Amino acid sequence: MTVSNTRSGGFTLIELMIVVLIIGILSAIAYPSYVNQVQRGNRAEGRAAIATAAQQLERCYTRYNSYNDANCNTINGDTETGLYSIAINAAADSYTITATQQFGDATCGNLTLQHNGVKGSNDNDECW
Repeated sequence: MTVSNTRSGGFTLIELMIVVLIIGILSAIAYPSYVNQVQRGNRAEGRAAIATAAQQLERCYTRYNSYNDANCNTINGDTETGLYSIAINAAADSYTITATQQFGDATCGNLTLQHNGVKGSNDNDECW
């Protein structure tokens, strides 16, 4: 009678736990970076919506010498994906555009742009 010491082709529990540990470490490093990139992409949508609204207001001022002329069509409401809600507060010679976030970005909050180019969002340069 011979006893064979050959190993069958499977994984031991320790090998499996090492693989699970490595995957856990990699995902703990990668997930915060992923979330940061998603939020940066979301902010880009808010900045683009503000820029579009500002262009429309400037065209209105060029044509009618007023930011709030009745003939002007400006963007108000949600952006295309609904991540921001755009609100415009326009007077004859000034305006403020506010992009209110709908997705919970604690770093930047709401984005604002005034007629003179002053940008605001929790005083954070990362947002613009």
